Amino acid sequence: MFLYILGLMVLLYACWRLRELKQVANKSEKYVYITGCDTGFGHLLAKYLHKEGFWVIAGCYTEKGEIELKKACSDRLHTVQLDVSDSDSIRKAAAIVKTLVGEKGLWAVINNAGISQPSGPIDWMVVDDFKNMINVNLLGVIAVTMSVLPFIKKAKGRIVNISSVLGRICLSTGPYCVSKYGVEAFNDCLRLNMSPFGVKVLCIEPGFFKTGMAETRHVQNSFQKIWDRLPQDVRDDYGSDYIDQLKIMLTKNYEKRLDEDLMKVVSCMAHAVSAVYPRTRYSPGWDAKFFWLPLSYMPSFISDAILIKNHIKPKASI
Repeated sequence: MFLYILGLMVLLYACWRLRELKQVANKSEKYVYITGCDTGFGHLLAKYLHKEGFWVIAGCYTEKGEIELKKACSDRLHTVQLDVSDSDSIRKAAAIVKTLVGEKGLWAVINNAGISQPSGPIDWMVVDDFKNMINVNLLGVIAVTMSVLPFIKKAKGRIVNISSVLGRICLSTGPYCVSKYGVEAFNDCLRLNMSPFGVKVLCIEPGFFKTGMAETRHVQNSFQKIWDRLPQDVRDDYGSDYIDQLKIMLTKNYEKRLDEDLMKVVSCMAHAVSAVYPRTRYSPGWDAKFFWLPLSYMPSFISDAILIKNHIKPKASI
């Protein structure tokens, strides 16, 4: 009996995987709008989807990012200057998108742009740290989506939001986690709202990957700047050597955990755009699949104990 059940499960899994392989037709007639294309996931995705035959509209924060993409691609890739924290920039980019897509509408928008710093313990932060992070990572996602939503509905297309495993479970990265939890909520609400219109809303929740944002030196410098501005009483609570211990931990442990294969994430983003039957959620990275997401489903007292065990202890808590 067990073997029959196992065989049925294997068959169902095989059917599910085969179903996922089916690709949308007429890629050469579909436009895809991607934010954050200067470097990292967005840059790779823009080139990948261009190679796959889509028309790509790549939002870049810098002129350098635009130039590099244009050099690598044909005239099927258009670039627009885009600052997702600036309403005028979003509005101007949306006007260009509208002109390019015409009556066909926009097949997909991928909200990839984001920042990861400043982050740290809550008592290291000031309110502006949260505002800056939320303006880019959450309000930027909402504003860009709203600016092109009519075009997406016209094409019965897709909205792909890039969240994180830190949208499911928290570390000592307060503002970042708050912004990504917000992305998860926006994604879930929008998915339900858009379902009657034939629009698919999908979420990518990567683990830890070696992008420019996650570079150890960049993270260490950010923590140092925040530490240097802290009131003396807060630094006394943590201990004078806390920042040095934190930097050592980042070098020894954090860097080793970063996955260098960015295509794991890009492949999920591309599948969300091009598959006839995309997944509602994607979790690229072995750490996401086998540690962070399972940990997020555990009772809080268990997940807290596991996370706190690996933290550096503040002096005041010892």
